[in-house]
Amino acid sequence: MGKVVLVTGVARQLGGRFVRRIQRDPDVDRVIGVDAVAPSHHLGGADFLQADIRQPAIARVLAEHAVDTVVHLDVTGTPLASGGRGSVKETNVIGTMQLLGACQKSPAVKRLVVKSSTNVYGSAPRDPAVFTETTPPKSLPSGGFAKDTVEVEGYVRGFARRRPDVAVCVLRFANILGPAADSPLAQYFSLPVLPTVLGYDPRLQFVHEDDVIEVLRIASHDPARGTLNSGTFNIAGDGVLLLSQCSRRLGRPTVPVFLPAVTWVGSALRTLGATDFSPEQVRLLTHGRVVSTAQMRETLGYRPEYTTAETFAEFVRGRGPGLLPPEAVAGAVDRIASLPFLGGGHPPTQSAS
Repeated sequence: MGKVVLVTGVARQLGGRFVRRIQRDPDVDRVIGVDAVAPSHHLGGADFLQADIRQPAIARVLAEHAVDTVVHLDVTGTPLASGGRGSVKETNVIGTMQLLGACQKSPAVKRLVVKSSTNVYGSAPRDPAVFTETTPPKSLPSGGFAKDTVEVEGYVRGFARRRPDVAVCVLRFANILGPAADSPLAQYFSLPVLPTVLGYDPRLQFVHEDDVIEVLRIASHDPARGTLNSGTFNIAGDGVLLLSQCSRRLGRPTVPVFLPAVTWVGSALRTLGATDFSPEQVRLLTHGRVVSTAQMRETLGYRPEYTTAETFAEFVRGRGPGLLPPEAVAGAVDRIASLPFLGGGHPPTQSAS
């Protein structure tokens, strides 16, 4: 008999894509999708159970269906439908606690995969240039989705100590982008004008939706020869982009704002329902964040199909052109950079007379 895989968060596009992909694997016998609301997309041949992971009933689901592999994707920064930040936090934290409690009681569970985020490192002015999986953050996230991920990982480490027989894989994804991306950063990049922090141009990393699906698939199976898929891994595309490069490629103008006024701008945007301009996102757009992916390559054995730049290009194609044509913006920047006073030539000198 093949694997019985339970996937949480299947009402979201990412969860739905993963369910459709994993059931094509020959050693998977059955896939069960779980969410508090019914998905609007197809789940292929998977079974859907409408269940709230915040409720103890999730333990009965694991027991009744003899689930041996749990893929926890219901850790997210954006609410579904009319839900607010409160419901998101409850699902992230309370839901994870209930799910781990159910896994602990189930002797059939042998593998647990948890979707986390590089948000656990925070963003601070004295951060290292590159975070590894063992680098402690200089400043722990104080709220929002970033704090949720820190709490979730703490509960997962506790579970791993109590159930050493279960292979546990935590995947810390960089900002996920692609044509169907739904995240606070994707919402930010969709604004017609991008508010930025005056004097800062942070480095950013992205990971493509397709790479996310493939990494989750690798983590949910037994490891291939010469690899190990239990532990904690940073997942990101090669390279980095500056926020200024992102805005030019989007064709969207920026409005630099003094740092003290950014909080007011964020509150105004949230009031308008435009985006989740949380304090943690402000810190990211101020100081940036770059992580090492050496363990992803050397231990997990995965090389992303898309670089950070290619991922962002796919996102741009999916969102359509901004107010400013990217080619025109790039040409203007090149012309300005070639001006004599900016290093493109020598400044004129006064004549002797």
